[in-house]
Amino acid sequence: MSIPKGWDPSKDPMMQTMGFVRMVELDTELGRVVVEFEAKENQCHSGNIVQGGFVTGWIDNAMATAAMARTNFERVSISLDIKVAFYRAANPGIVVAEGWVERMGGKTLFAEGLLRTPEGEVIAKGMSTIAMKSMKR
Repeated sequence: MSIPKGWDPSKDPMMQTMGFVRMVELDTELGRVVVEFEAKENQCHSGNIVQGGFVTGWIDNAMATAAMARTNFERVSISLDIKVAFYRAANPGIVVAEGWVERMGGKTLFAEGLLRTPEGEVIAKGMSTIAMKSMKR
């Protein structure tokens, strides 16, 4: 695992809001990431169904992180479009977001991802077109 120096996802306010638990896998060579999040009751509607924006956000985060990993975190990802297909409801508890680079061009990258239960049941799948920009530090 090769997280960029100085970046601790557990201390990132956005990642805290999303319920970040831990980075399970990060492969810069393949551009692949696996992240665990905790779906919380305050992210739900209609009882215990997680709002679709959080599901999309978790998948988007995994795809964007995979894209940045593929460039050794030298470039930042900007989503141009995201499409998500929902297969079942997400409920409170641990969810696992996976993202990977499907195809990489010069400035544009195509990524795919999914959200699943810890047991492996797919909750949703996503795909995104991502613009890669120079990292301004």
